[in-house]
Amino acid sequence: MKAMILAAGLGTRLRPLTDDRPKALVTVAGRTLLEITLSRLRSFGVSDVIVNAHHHAQMIVDYLQTHNNFGMKIQVSLEEQLLDTGGGLKKAAHFFSDSPQEPFILHNVDVLSTIDLGKMARFHTEQHALATLAVQDRITSRYLLFDEQGQLCGRRVMRVSKTESSKAESGAAQADQLVRPAEQMQPLAFSGIHVLSPLIFEKMKEQGAFSIIDAYLHLASQGEKFIAFRADGGYWRDLGRPENLLEAAQDIANGKFFAPLHPTS
Repeated sequence: MKAMILAAGLGTRLRPLTDDRPKALVTVAGRTLLEITLSRLRSFGVSDVIVNAHHHAQMIVDYLQTHNNFGMKIQVSLEEQLLDTGGGLKKAAHFFSDSPQEPFILHNVDVLSTIDLGKMARFHTEQHALATLAVQDRITSRYLLFDEQGQLCGRRVMRVSKTESSKAESGAAQADQLVRPAEQMQPLAFSGIHVLSPLIFEKMKEQGAFSIIDAYLHLASQGEKFIAFRADGGYWRDLGRPENLLEAAQDIANGKFFAPLHPTS
């Protein structure tokens, strides 16, 4: 099974840590986010990986060479201009062209999780989905909406509004975008982990920089199947801010998250 790691972002929320390095090379508990993600993928039998890079991209290339690709087959997809999640994936389509029937994993570099990727891949195959999204029932500012069958039908963005008065008041307003009819909708938080069919490349018509979620919603509106994989029991943490790194390091120390070591590390 192959995988792609999304690592090209500027990491603005992690500044100043990303002023002189890509977010993929920021460390938590003494290991880079890229190494931890590669280790997780390797533990589920993934040996072929492509990593997209833009911000301080050469540092990622050099890092992988120095560590002999951690014993894996790794390519780096260099982006002169940021292509966002969808454009970055589409640029890497050639990497998956020799396995047109085999699903692959798409994984953000800045998340930690204990989500069972093997179980998720099997679920994806059983469901005959174009893409399977690992989701959880937790609070977020951006939800994906799923119908009674667990199929993607829209999204919800929560906006916090504040009014100035003698007493500060705040409230949250929601904006729903429904792309398919549904009698009941369940809002779930996306984890940044996908399993996809290579058929996605011929389905996506967008060009240049674009969001993969926007592409999913467009294709869902046309009847394509995007299914939720419930991962409520799994550990998950976003690593988008410096304080998140400290919390993640504490979680690792307390045994809440185990990052498998590479055989060559």
